Amino acid sequence: MFKAIAVCMWLIAFNSLVSSEYVYEGLSDSAEPDWWQTEIIYQIYVRSFKDSDGDGIGDLNGITEKVPYFKTINVGAVWLSPIFLSPQNDFGYDISDYKEIDPLYGSMADFERMRDEFHKHGIKVLLDFVPNHTSDEHEWFQKSIKKIEPFADYYVWKDPIRDSYGNNTPPNNWLGVFNSGSAWEWNEERQQYYLHQFQVKQPDLNYRNPSVREEIKNTLLYWLGRGVDGFRFDAVNYLFEREDLADEPKSNKIGYLDTDYDSLLHTSTLDQPETYSIVHQWRQMLDSYRTREKKTKFMMVECYSPLDKTLMYYGTNSEPGAHFPFNFLFIGTFDQQSDAAKVHSMIKSWIHGMPTGMWPNWVLGNHDNARVASRSNPMLVDGLHMIQHLLPGTSVTYYGDELGLIDTNVRWDQTVDPAGLNVGPYRFLKFSRDPVRTPFPWDSSYNAGFSNSSSLWLPLNSDYWKKNMAEESRFKSNLRSYRQLSRLRRSLTFVKGDLHLYTLSKWVFGFSRSFYDHPTYFIVVNFGSEIETVNLLEAREIYYVLIMYYFAQKQLLYSQPQKSMKIHNLIYTIMNI
Repeated sequence: MFKAIAVCMWLIAFNSLVSSEYVYEGLSDSAEPDWWQTEIIYQIYVRSFKDSDGDGIGDLNGITEKVPYFKTINVGAVWLSPIFLSPQNDFGYDISDYKEIDPLYGSMADFERMRDEFHKHGIKVLLDFVPNHTSDEHEWFQKSIKKIEPFADYYVWKDPIRDSYGNNTPPNNWLGVFNSGSAWEWNEERQQYYLHQFQVKQPDLNYRNPSVREEIKNTLLYWLGRGVDGFRFDAVNYLFEREDLADEPKSNKIGYLDTDYDSLLHTSTLDQPETYSIVHQWRQMLDSYRTREKKTKFMMVECYSPLDKTLMYYGTNSEPGAHFPFNFLFIGTFDQQSDAAKVHSMIKSWIHGMPTGMWPNWVLGNHDNARVASRSNPMLVDGLHMIQHLLPGTSVTYYGDELGLIDTNVRWDQTVDPAGLNVGPYRFLKFSRDPVRTPFPWDSSYNAGFSNSSSLWLPLNSDYWKKNMAEESRFKSNLRSYRQLSRLRRSLTFVKGDLHLYTLSKWVFGFSRSFYDHPTYFIVVNFGSEIETVNLLEAREIYYVLIMYYFAQKQLLYSQPQKSMKIHNLIYTIMNI
């Protein structure tokens, strides 16, 4: 429980309020939110969660062993990184069979045992589904090379352009995401180029072919029949490309080579109009699928796109798309220089930008980006979790962020991520995702309790002896704060309440949640580096209040006789009396 003290006092303040804004009208008292709206969704990077068989790689049985842990942090659904059969060139995002479990992670029986254990604990299971591309070792691709029907056009094949010397050159200037140069690869047997927007070994599927769309639909139905509760769809904004294959213009970004993906503006390969239609079709299929429990089958989609295009993946009330596209504003926009006004604007832009009737979500980290504690400040993790869990909407947590983990130092000789390997030893640190994917530290024992192997697929963070689940469960820590917040967010005020945003000073941001006669909560976070005095009376016109406060960083102070408030990160419960 929160360590709380109740006092009656007058609030006197010195700084003037910069802004106060009512931005979200909560749900009605009679509204019944769906399961995915009230629960925390937790991303498990399977390779790094728990190894049960001693090979140094996490697996399904290891996850099953740790199911009780998720109850201690009040997780309602888990999303597993890809577990399908794969050559592991991109660690599961290169799938060679959508309907088989990769032996690295276990068997179908292991999957079903894990699924049942989660369900027994009331936790939903979501699979990471990769619709844009397969592995080049997939049967479909091998038959497509040979033009065996109906697979001949399952992938995006194009004829070469002959240069002035008669040499074959790619159809256009499109580049691969992993900075390996052209997004086209010549196939000698077929005498054509195929498109691979990611690795050479990840050929893009051709969604203009109705047979491909049907294959993907049948695959989703297969896993629904296996008892999964929904999907996270990977890289959906890449599904379609312009049919005329128009070159993409230069971005003129500083610090990138001509072969780097970010050297171009991706006007021909991302967020094409047809993509939104496919997302709508998948949602229709999920909505029409009903088990005897009559529970919603859920979908969320990944797209690193401009905000207006991202929000279009919600669809509309009449033609819904995803239950939500990931909100990456706290990943792509927030940094160590972000002040209160910027955070205010970020939150408002998502909530006001959503189509009517849609539901927000808040994401602080994932397997493709530096950890939140490294991107911002380890001392700010509790404050960011307060924002994430107590704003209206669904929270999505990346494994280990509840511990406040920082990025691991991974040397060049330890690097395995193709995004790092492709650019060589002098630039790999800029692109490698290995530092955010290292094994979960369970305790201070050998290999942090992750594995008994003498060789791990990635190194442990060197601070695992003190930054681990067991140690953080004992004392005041990011994990204990996370657990408290995960309980608090289940109160009706946070599930259904209105939202006000406050910019209390340049660096101090606040918001309040209120719901009818339930307690009103006031959350304040200081993004600066100094203690500040803020005026809560101006923020809310409440002159005599009962305050319950929680010490998040031991920097809540009172100065007598003014009784002004000096704050770092804290939560107030404000109730009219």
